[in-house]
Amino acid sequence: MANFITRREFLKQGSLSAISLSLFPEYARRVAPSDKVRIAHIGLGGMGNQHMQWFAALPEVEIVALCDVDADHLASTLKSLEQRKPGAKAKGYEDFRHILDRKDIDAITCATPDHWHAQIATLAFKAGKDVYGEKPLSYDVEEGQHMLRTLTRHNRIFQLGTQIHAGDNYHRVAEIIKSGALGKVHTVRLWKTGLPPQLGAAQYQAPPKQLNWDMWLGPAPYSEYTPQRCHKTYRYFLDYSGGVFADFWCHIADIVFWSLAPKGLKTIAARGEEAEDIADAPKWIDIDYEFDGLKLYWTSQPPDMPGAAERGIGAYFEGEKGTLLCDYATREIRINGEAVTDLPEVPQTITRSPGHQQNFIDAIKTRTQPESSLAYAREMTLPMHLGLISYRLGRKLNWNSEKEKFEADKEANTLLSRKYRKKWDLV
Repeated sequence: MANFITRREFLKQGSLSAISLSLFPEYARRVAPSDKVRIAHIGLGGMGNQHMQWFAALPEVEIVALCDVDADHLASTLKSLEQRKPGAKAKGYEDFRHILDRKDIDAITCATPDHWHAQIATLAFKAGKDVYGEKPLSYDVEEGQHMLRTLTRHNRIFQLGTQIHAGDNYHRVAEIIKSGALGKVHTVRLWKTGLPPQLGAAQYQAPPKQLNWDMWLGPAPYSEYTPQRCHKTYRYFLDYSGGVFADFWCHIADIVFWSLAPKGLKTIAARGEEAEDIADAPKWIDIDYEFDGLKLYWTSQPPDMPGAAERGIGAYFEGEKGTLLCDYATREIRINGEAVTDLPEVPQTITRSPGHQQNFIDAIKTRTQPESSLAYAREMTLPMHLGLISYRLGRKLNWNSEKEKFEADKEANTLLSRKYRKKWDLV
C-alpha cells in the first residue's frame, strides 16, 4: 500500500515539512490524490509556461486548468502539459472568470501582462482562491491597496513571483546586513542596465483571429491592435507597465526591503528619457528616494563603486563600518579595506527556502503567508509606482507615508489610480 502524506499529517509536521521533502524525496512523491493542491495557470506566454513547468514538477500539485486569450498559446501549453504529464486532464479556457467559478480549484498562478495582475488576483481572492502572481504586483498604487484589503478579508494566501528571493545568496545578504556587521546602512544604490528594444512605427492592423484583443486590453485604455503593443513587448507602453524599470525593480529592490525594511518615504525625484518610436515607457530612468534615515538611488547605469561596473544589475549597500555589493547570485563585502565574500562569524538566522513555488504550496496547506507575501510585496512595489509618477510629471514629489498620498499635489495624486474601461471593471 502506498505511504501517502495526508493533509492532517502535513499540518502536524509544520515547519519540518521543508526538511522532510529535501531529505526524503521518495516519501515526498507519495501524496494522496485528495491532498493535492489543484492549480490553474492564467496567462501562458513565456513566464506562464515556466509556471506550468515549475508546478507540474511538484508532487503535491495537480494542474487542472489553463487559460489564455490567445488560442495558440493555450493549445501549445496544453500540449506541453500532456507531454510532461501524460494523461493530465487540464481544461482550457479563454476567459479566466470560468476558472474562478470552479469550486474544485484551490489556487491560480497569474502570468498575464502587468495591467491584469491586480484585478485577476483580487477576483481570485473573492472566489476563495490563493494566488501566485507575477511581478510587478499591480499597475498602480490603489490596486495594491485593494488587493491587500481583499486578501485580508477573505483570508487568502499570496506569493509574488520574485523567484530570486528563494536563493541562498539573498538569504545570506539579508543575514549579514541585519546582523549589523556593516554598521548602520545609510545609502543603497540599485541599478539595472539595458535599453528597451526599438519597436519602430506603429503597424496598426486587425488582431489575429486566435487573439481576443479586447480582453487582452481588459482594464487598460482601448487601442487599435498593433503587434508591438502585445506579446513580449507590451511592457514598453505605459498603458500596461513601466519598461525595463518596472520589469526589474522588484527583483533587486527585494533585497533592500528584506534587509532594511525602509520606512517613512519622504521624497521621490525621477529623471529620464522617453523610449524611441512607438513606445512611451522610459528609455532610461534615474530616481532619488529619501526614507527616514536612508537614501536610495536607482540608476540605469552601474554607480561608480568598486565592482559595480561588472554587474548588469545590482545593489550596493553603504554602512558606517563597510559596504556590501550583490546581484542575484554573488556578493562582495568590504570592511576595513578587505574584500571578502562572506563573514563566517555572522550566524545563519534565516530559514532557507524549500523553493519559491514549494513555499507557496506549503503556505496554502499551513494557511500561513509565504516568503514574498502580499503585505511585504506591496510595500516593496510602492516606490516603483511613485518613481514612474515622478518621471511622468517631470518633477520632485513629496510623499506622506502614513496617508499614502502626495503632499498638496492633486495632479500627482490622480496618478495613484486609473479608471478601468467600463466593460472590464470587474472588481
